[in-house]
Amino acid sequence: MRSGHLEALGPVCPVCRAGGIDPEKSRLAPVSLFEEEDGHIVQGLLRCPNPACQREYPILDGIPLLIANLRGYVAGAIDQIGAREDLDPEIEGLLGDCCGPGSSYDTTRQHLSTYAWDHYGDLDPAEMGEPRPGSVLRVLERGLELAGGLPEGPVLDLGCAVGRSSFALAVQGDRLVLGVDLSFPMLRLASEALRRGRVRYPRRRVGIVYDRREIPVSFSGSEAVDFWGCDALDLPFPEGTFAAVVALNVLDCVASPHDLLASLPRLLKPGGKAILSTPYDWSPRATPIEAWLGGHSQRGETAGASEPVLRALLTPGAHPAAVAGLRIVAEERDLPWRVRMHERSSVEYRVDLVVVERG
Repeated sequence: MRSGHLEALGPVCPVCRAGGIDPEKSRLAPVSLFEEEDGHIVQGLLRCPNPACQREYPILDGIPLLIANLRGYVAGAIDQIGAREDLDPEIEGLLGDCCGPGSSYDTTRQHLSTYAWDHYGDLDPAEMGEPRPGSVLRVLERGLELAGGLPEGPVLDLGCAVGRSSFALAVQGDRLVLGVDLSFPMLRLASEALRRGRVRYPRRRVGIVYDRREIPVSFSGSEAVDFWGCDALDLPFPEGTFAAVVALNVLDCVASPHDLLASLPRLLKPGGKAILSTPYDWSPRATPIEAWLGGHSQRGETAGASEPVLRALLTPGAHPAAVAGLRIVAEERDLPWRVRMHERSSVEYRVDLVVVERG
């Protein structure tokens, strides 16, 4: 965690924010700094100053966990948080064999393989041929073109995964960029890229066979980037903190897509812009079916289509639950997004891209 980001963005206690407490009375401050490295707080504690709260939030591997239900989050992710990072690839392979397919260990490795390949595979000399990595960068580039540039001020990369989009946003101007996600393994990989200039990940070959990849990385403007652990539906920031929000393929990964959309006017400064993309890949594991934007009830007015629902929610007066304070300024449909599953399998999504502006 960079001290400059902490000071400039002024995160507040997410529990107090949800309770309507004045942000000035619940702004988080460091109380213990156990390890610092080149301007990063690697291990430490942040505390809420509200006398009625006094909750503490840890900083682990350079990543602050600013999550309201911290106890539940840590209990569910403790294996990932405490995972060893110093094991030889052969030992990791043996552990993978022991845990087997479908285990949490294997699921984590698959996720890292898929995301790290797309985010950083273009920098790996060993990556040749098809499919090509870099879908996240191509969609982001198109989103920035449609937005006509971003306003001056901090940028929130919501659902940053392993972080390449955050680094790409940092070259757009002299502004702070904050990447947030709930996946600790992905944030750890992003933090390693930021603090140590390397990307190390398990690249899936087939089944539960993985090859270790290690790539040196260096990004212009990376001194303006930081990565935090936050819940996309309960972000710990005062109103109007960001000039822009980028959320690539996040809407169909949260419990309430509508609540995420409704949070944008609060997060954005007046005139701020948000770049959203989604393949509408609905799953009840991530989003209860009643919260999907389309994807069901083909007997309804939109015949089950998702695109018109999203558009109506972002158009004043077009839907009973339309989000006030936002307007669509640009959109494009069916942009390709390739996901590598393993050496012989990939999946291609077609994503919708929408740019909105806060009035």
